[in-house]
Amino acid sequence: MIFFRTLTMALVLFFVSSTALAAEFRIGDEGEEIEELQEQLIELGYDVIEDGSFGPAMADAVKSFQAAQGIKPDGMVGPATYEALLGRDMPEVTHSSNFINHSIINGAMNYIGIPYVFGGTTPYGFDCSGYVQYVFAQAGISLPRTADAQFEVGIPVSSYELMPGDMVFFTTYTYGASHVGIYLGDGNFIHASSSNGVTISSLGSSYWSSHYIGSRRIA
Repeated sequence: MIFFRTLTMALVLFFVSSTALAAEFRIGDEGEEIEELQEQLIELGYDVIEDGSFGPAMADAVKSFQAAQGIKPDGMVGPATYEALLGRDMPEVTHSSNFINHSIINGAMNYIGIPYVFGGTTPYGFDCSGYVQYVFAQAGISLPRTADAQFEVGIPVSSYELMPGDMVFFTTYTYGASHVGIYLGDGNFIHASSSNGVTISSLGSSYWSSHYIGSRRIA
């Protein structure tokens, strides 16, 4: 019962926009401001897609631009990077954001490099479903413990409809959903890999594309 109350609250929050001061733009952000930044990056020759969604490819382009400009390459667009890109001060504007999805993505990125531990559910070590469960819990969403159980939660979405924060599932060592990760955008997802720990992989790779079985949206 507690799980369903928490899940219901999370789904309600999904439809509520929060207003936040745009101190910096980072992975997970979406909107016209992101699209304008992408347009400028493209004009400068960087390999990004103008889709209004700040994904890992855009973060990599921003890092390269920052390094070329002598700005700390953190992959986020703060005032200095914004001014260098667009030639004007970063405005103190507010924008609508799905803060649950942003929290999931930002939280997920905090654990890159954490080692894989079978049965692990904490930052000392994660397995795939333990990692996803932990990240969603930090955003206030309760999930079941295992990948196959997580595959039964939320609503199904096609690979063409994926949004940052969706869960992506794979069949690996056994039939059915036996591996899970979190979609980041630009065809990439973050997950606890048995060989690399928490890492970012491409859905388009030969291995993951051949083992992909579906996605679910919670927030």
